[in-house]
Amino acid sequence: MNQPDLIAMDLERRFGGLARLYGVAGAARIRTAHVIVVGLGGVGSWAAEALARSGVARLTLIDLDHIAESNINRQVHALDTTLGQSKVQAMRERIARINPICQVDCIEEFVDAENWPDLVSSDFQADGRNTAFIDACDQVKAKTALAAWALKNKACLISVGAAGGKRLAHQVDIEDLSAVTHDPLLAQIRSRLRKNHKAARTGKMNVMCVFSREPITKLSIAEGAAKLSGNIAENENLSTSLPAQSDGSLNCHGYGSIVTVTSTFGMCAAGWVLNKIAY
Repeated sequence: MNQPDLIAMDLERRFGGLARLYGVAGAARIRTAHVIVVGLGGVGSWAAEALARSGVARLTLIDLDHIAESNINRQVHALDTTLGQSKVQAMRERIARINPICQVDCIEEFVDAENWPDLVSSDFQADGRNTAFIDACDQVKAKTALAAWALKNKACLISVGAAGGKRLAHQVDIEDLSAVTHDPLLAQIRSRLRKNHKAARTGKMNVMCVFSREPITKLSIAEGAAKLSGNIAENENLSTSLPAQSDGSLNCHGYGSIVTVTSTFGMCAAGWVLNKIAY
């Protein structure tokens, strides 16, 4: 089978369901879309997977991190076979098995306020109407820079809040940043945008966000270890000693996390982007 026949087969068999859901025109827009995913952890990896399985034409994946064993509980590309591999490369290889005609560009960088515009500005200028952004990183300064840039350039962006410390996937929602609750990470973004970037202080801020309405659950690592050790068999032991407290950060490592929540965050972000592109 030659390449044109393979492409035609893939489009029809793999992604034909989109036309029945979004309509022919909407599905066609998705198939020519370019989505940039910033951060490929417990949220961003699932968002990238969803976009690849929806026939998106091009994905740009941005992350400097490498896959560790501690990622296996929540990141779709974290497997025994990918430990130590860069997250963007592992995700690109996985996408090639899902959607071989998807163009995947990998940028091994951590986004910050200084480098962000240069990483994607040429692509955005070339096809801005058909480009969307998912901010799945967990750094306050980077998230603020992304949101401020998107507001200034009227880019289609959705920012994902903190999934750490959350247990209930059904509490996840999407709202304008002005209406987000129960999320200290997004609360900091909101404050910084208003203080430093002239964002609206009343009414909508025009920054869409994925967040959870569930209050944060925060256990010390020592307490979690005690609960775990009380439930394991007598002939099993914790393989490593654990520090007395978590690191207190806003990310999944600091609060603890579960794939049912992190993946829901990622799927919600991808679903919002697909709907915006289609209509």
